[in-house]
Amino acid sequence: MDKISDIFGSMVFNDAVMRERLPKETYRQVQATMEKGKRLDDDAARIVANAMKDWAIEKGATHFTHWFQPMTGITAEKHDSFISPCGGGQVIMEFSGKELVRGEPDASSFPSGGLRATFEARGYTAWDPTSYAFIKDNVLCIPTAFCSYGGEALDKKTPLLRSAEALNRQALRVIHLFGNADVTAVRTTVGPEQEYFLVDKDVYNRRKDLIYTGRTLFGAKPPKGQELDDHYFGSIKPRVAAFMKDLDEELWKLGVYAKTEHNEVAPAQHELAPVFTTGNIAADQNQLTMEIMQKVASRHGMVCLLHEKPFAGVNGSGKHNNWSLTTNTGMNLLEPGETPAENAQFLLFLCAVIQAVDDYQDMLRISVASAANDHRLGANEAPPAIVSMYVGDEIEEILNAIVDETAYCGKERQLMKIGVHALPRFPKDTTDRNRTSPFAFTGNKFEFRMPGSSASISGINVVLNTAVAESLEQFADALEGSKDFEADLQALIRSVLIKHKRILFKGNGYDEAWIAEAERRGLLNLRTTPEALPYYLADKNVALFTKHHVYTRTEMEARYEIHLENYSKILNIEALTMLEMARRDIMPAVSSYLRELSETAAAIHAASVTADCSYEESIIPEMSALLGDAYRKVRSLDEALMGAKTVEGSQALANYYRDKVFSAMAELRITIDQLETMTPSDKWPVPSYGDLLFSVR
Repeated sequence: MDKISDIFGSMVFNDAVMRERLPKETYRQVQATMEKGKRLDDDAARIVANAMKDWAIEKGATHFTHWFQPMTGITAEKHDSFISPCGGGQVIMEFSGKELVRGEPDASSFPSGGLRATFEARGYTAWDPTSYAFIKDNVLCIPTAFCSYGGEALDKKTPLLRSAEALNRQALRVIHLFGNADVTAVRTTVGPEQEYFLVDKDVYNRRKDLIYTGRTLFGAKPPKGQELDDHYFGSIKPRVAAFMKDLDEELWKLGVYAKTEHNEVAPAQHELAPVFTTGNIAADQNQLTMEIMQKVASRHGMVCLLHEKPFAGVNGSGKHNNWSLTTNTGMNLLEPGETPAENAQFLLFLCAVIQAVDDYQDMLRISVASAANDHRLGANEAPPAIVSMYVGDEIEEILNAIVDETAYCGKERQLMKIGVHALPRFPKDTTDRNRTSPFAFTGNKFEFRMPGSSASISGINVVLNTAVAESLEQFADALEGSKDFEADLQALIRSVLIKHKRILFKGNGYDEAWIAEAERRGLLNLRTTPEALPYYLADKNVALFTKHHVYTRTEMEARYEIHLENYSKILNIEALTMLEMARRDIMPAVSSYLRELSETAAAIHAASVTADCSYEESIIPEMSALLGDAYRKVRSLDEALMGAKTVEGSQALANYYRDKVFSAMAELRITIDQLETMTPSDKWPVPSYGDLLFSVR
C-alpha cells in the first residue's frame, strides 16, 4: 500500500487541489460559496469546470456525472463523456460551466409521491459546491441536488442543505448573545457508525431471499449464535481483514475518514466508524461508504449485507448517527467543559436539544421508520421504538439541581482502579453508557442509535437540525433585548427542563416496566412504520418544516406517500419471495425426502419384518403433517396477498400488509423452520444459517 498521506483524498477535487489549480480570485469565490452560501457567478463556474475537467482527465476520468440522492435512499448517476466533436472526425475534451452547474436527468421514474406524473419527465440536478467532487470508476462525480421542473425537492440532499441553513441562522442568534461576535457560522458535525454483515458469495447466491430482499425469510436457528460473545471485538479473520484493508484504501482515496473497524456482536457482523465531518459531507460520504463496501466485498468473494435484520435471533445492524454543533472558530457547542454546571452556553444548547427531541419525538421516530428497521428496534442492543434521552449521571444531577433550585456539588473525577499495580490508573468518566438509549449524550455529542444500517442519514439529520433550529429560535426570541440576561437565561433553562424532563430516562429501555412508565409520561410508543407515519402530517410537524423553509406542505405529503408505498412494496416482494421459495424449492424438496424415507422404510421391512423402523415410522407422519401445514399457510399467505389488491389508500394498504400479510408470513416461517430442523442438510435446498453466518473464514 502507498503511504496513506499520499493516497488520502487523491481522487477528490478538494480544497488543496482548488487552491493549486484555480486563480486566486476564483478560489476566493468558491470558498465564499462553501462557507457563506454566496452564489458563484457564471465566469467563476466556467473556470472551475475547466480546472475540474483537466484534473479529472489527468486522473484517468473519461466521463462526468451529476451524482444525486433521489428518494430511493441510494444514489443515482447518468454518465456523459467529456468528448465533443471538432471536425475532421476528431474530438476534443470539454466540460462547460453550464454542464457543471446544471444537469437534466429524466425525473419520471424516481419516487415522487405524486409530485410528478409519468408523462412529466423533466427534472434538474444542481451542483452542490459545499461538497467536493470526486472520481469513482473513472467518472468525475459532482454532488448535486435534484428537483422537479416546478422546483420541488425530489431528493434527500436539498432538505438537508435547507435544514443546515435554518440551524445556522438560529444558532448564530443564540451564540452572539454570549458575546461570541467572531463566530460567523455554526455547522453540524456528524460521524455515522456503519454496521454490516459479510457472507460468502457462493452461499449468498443460493438464497433467493437474500438476493431479492436483503434478508433471510426462512432459517432455523443454528446450534451456535452470539451467545458466547466471542465474535465481538474478536480477532479479525484473514478474508475479512483483507476486505477491510482494501476498503480503507478505497475510502481514503475518496477522502472518507475511515477510522475504526472491528467485529460486531453477531457472527459475520462488523462495523466501520469514520471521523466526524460536516453534516452534508458526512451524508454524501456515508452513501459512498455503503456503495464501496459492496463493491469491495464482491472483489473478495463475499457479499456485504446492509439490511437492518438479515438474520433472525442475532443482532441487527444499525447506523449510529453521532451529532454535534461546532462554530467556524472551532468551538464545540455541546462540550460541557471542566465545570458544566457553570457553563451557561452549554446548558442552553443542551436544553435546545432536549426540547427538540421531546417536541418532535414523533418525527425522530419517523426518520428511522422502515419495514426493515421494524425488525430491529427493541432487542439485541437496538434501542426501543420509544424515543428517550440519556444524558448521564453528572449532567442529569446538574439539570435536577436547576429544576429544584438547589446547589450542585460538583464531582471530582475519580481515578479508575483496575487492581493490577503494573497497569496505569486513568481518570474515570463521570458516567457510564446506556446501550438501550435511543438518543444518548456521550461527552460532547449526541449518539442517535435508532437509525438502520441501510438508511440515508440525510433524513435523520433534516429532522434533528430543524427541530433544534426551532428550539434555538424560541430561545433567541426570549433572550434578545433582555434587561437582565443572566436572570432571564436561568429562568428560561429552568422552565425548559421542567416542561421537557419527561424525555430523560437512564434505565433499561428493554424493561417492560419502561413501556408503562413511558405511557404515563406521555411519550409515544410507535412500534411499526404504519403506526408512525400518520404523525408525519401532524399540524405541528408541517408547521415546523414549512416555517423554516425545509419542506413545503406538498413536499411533505409526497414523502409521506413514498414512505407508505415503500413499506407495502417491500412486504409484497418479501411475501412473493416466500411463496416462490416454499412452492418451488422447499416443499418439493421435503416431499421428495419423504418419498425416499417411505421407500427406505418399505425396503427395510421387506428385508426383515422384525427390523426396527421406528425412526421412519415416527418422522414420516410428523413431517407429512408439517408439510401439509406449510401448504395451508402458503395458501393463506397467497390469499392475504390477493386481498391487498382490494385495499384502497396508501395508509390503509400499509396497515393491511402489517396486520394481514406480515402475520401470514410469520406463520409460514414457523412451519418451514421446523421442517428445516428435520430435513437432512444435503436434502434442504438452501444454505442454512450456519452456512451463512460461519462461511467466511
